[in-house]
Amino acid sequence: MTRNHTIHPARWLLALAWLLLASAAAAQTVQTVQTKGPAEWLPAMDAFARQDQAQPPPQQAVLFIGSSSINYWHSLAEDFPGVPVINRGFGGSAIEDSTYYADRIVTPYHPRLIVMYAGDNDVYEGHSAQQVADDFKAFVARVRKDLPAVPVVYISIKPSVARWSLWPAMSQANGLIRDWAATQRGVRFVDIAPLMLDAQGKPRAELFRDDGLHMKPAGYALWIQALRPVLASYGFKAKPPAADAP
Repeated sequence: MTRNHTIHPARWLLALAWLLLASAAAAQTVQTVQTKGPAEWLPAMDAFARQDQAQPPPQQAVLFIGSSSINYWHSLAEDFPGVPVINRGFGGSAIEDSTYYADRIVTPYHPRLIVMYAGDNDVYEGHSAQQVADDFKAFVARVRKDLPAVPVVYISIKPSVARWSLWPAMSQANGLIRDWAATQRGVRFVDIAPLMLDAQGKPRAELFRDDGLHMKPAGYALWIQALRPVLASYGFKAKPPAADAP
């Protein structure tokens, strides 16, 4: 007995409609993945633009860029007196976000030095250590496209109480970036992790706010200690604070 394999027109149309809907949904998903990150930071970029219009930032300055540890560094100018600084940290961001918006928050300032802290959120969001390192390389490449001679300093991912379980991946990312930076001209790695660990190799809780992630002034004091000689090596010598004067 021969079976009839003819598909009923109604079923054919239903299958076609389902395929079209599935394709549209897939395309929408891809579009969402591609635009979610950068679009999330448009308000921050617009706020920076308003700041620039109201008070133009200095040219040839030290540009601090990255995530919330930079964003919350409100005492930056006071911590490096006499050094022209620009703070363009935006909390929650990953390295790739700074890369994407480099044309808005890097190139226009023509910085003489860039200091980045990012990668913390990247690992938290599931990025591998290698991806974090690759994203930093991409940031440097993007910067060098417009500013080929500007040095880039990377502050290592910090060990924190809140994200201590992620420290193995963060430490691995630090190592990859450190090793790559050592092979590059004008790229420097500053390891702040040893300063932030106690004698047992755990994060020093007194350096952090109640959330165990963001730092108190005591934490920033360690960063200042590590960065002062680095900035000085690039010609940015901070004046001694009044408290340090004899």
